[in-house]
Amino acid sequence: MSSTSKIVLSLTCIVTTGIVGYVHIKQQSDREKMHEGVIRDTERQQRRKIENLYILEKQNELTKQLKKDLSSSS
Repeated sequence: MSSTSKIVLSLTCIVTTGIVGYVHIKQQSDREKMHEGVIRDTERQQRRKIENLYILEKQNELTKQLKKDLSSSS
């Protein structure tokens, strides 16, 4: 095997290894970003649930107050 073919083979192996390594690192990074998105969505849903419960409680208080005002004015 000539020295030129050895160099070409070596460079090809190095480039291939680099590409495979890059793809694995990129895939892991994408997987982590997707997982962070799921966590953010779950947190957002929890916040909305708490906000909705707070609004419902306020509405109940206002309803009670309105009923009280209507019964006292009658």
